[in-house]
Amino acid sequence: MAVSKTNKKRGALGKGLGALLQDSPQKGESGENHPIAGIFEIPLGQIQVNPFQPRTHFDKTALEELAESITVQGIIQPITVRKLAENEYQLISGERRYQASKMAGLDKIPAYVRLANDQQMLEMALIENIQRENLNALEIAHSYQRLLSECDLKQEQLGDRVGKNRTTVNNYLRLLKLPPDIQAGIRDQKISMGHARALINIEDVDKQLSIFKRMITEELSVRKVEALVKDLSEGKEKKEVASKSNTDPVKKYEINKLQQKLASHFGTKVSLKADQKDKGEIKIPFHSTSDLNRILEILDLI
Repeated sequence: MAVSKTNKKRGALGKGLGALLQDSPQKGESGENHPIAGIFEIPLGQIQVNPFQPRTHFDKTALEELAESITVQGIIQPITVRKLAENEYQLISGERRYQASKMAGLDKIPAYVRLANDQQMLEMALIENIQRENLNALEIAHSYQRLLSECDLKQEQLGDRVGKNRTTVNNYLRLLKLPPDIQAGIRDQKISMGHARALINIEDVDKQLSIFKRMITEELSVRKVEALVKDLSEGKEKKEVASKSNTDPVKKYEINKLQQKLASHFGTKVSLKADQKDKGEIKIPFHSTSDLNRILEILDLI
């Protein structure tokens, strides 16, 4: 029974980097079969860095330590490259090993040679970094967003590729909604993922930045920041209750609880209002076309 190319592609989803690097013959541009299994010693001068590399910063001290280890132990795990032309290759994964090998003064490096197009290159680089490198939370968030937008993956497929559930993926993607100053704080490791997640729950940007500056200067713990955000939220709710004294407290509690569930499900702040006649509205804000598509996908409308 024949299997379509589309079905073959779908079948590979959820298998992570291994599905993209499977050791099976592929056809080159001329149509002939090229085996892509095997490890070769390739001169470092023939290898180009990966233009799709998602990591923007490599720790110099860590590279020096890796270079010392390579000098003593050699390369334990080969890098992965694709062949561009005769004696010309491009990195798919393993740039830290590649850079450290140059620092160690090596002339050649062991490498798997693969066939891959540009989209596969991007996918492999992103997934390899997410799974193996010590990326900061913002780099992971950007990598997830690029997999969604540039590799045309849906959130369920993305979760399968990186081995994370939808909630975890959403938590990282929500970091991209924070103001630039706070995103820079995550990037520079001034605040943790836990700090950032607490700030996301504040709607007012000025208040977000105010608490952000305070957590930096006072070196506040995640629990302390969560308490500040909670106090801020409860203060707002008390004002709303005071202005609507006729609101049934039981109904208010049920609405707030349902609102929290909706916010958790959609990975964004959700507004739920209901009057005494049980009429009301639900508002789900979005901040970009990609964010709208994410919400529509959760609603199973696309």
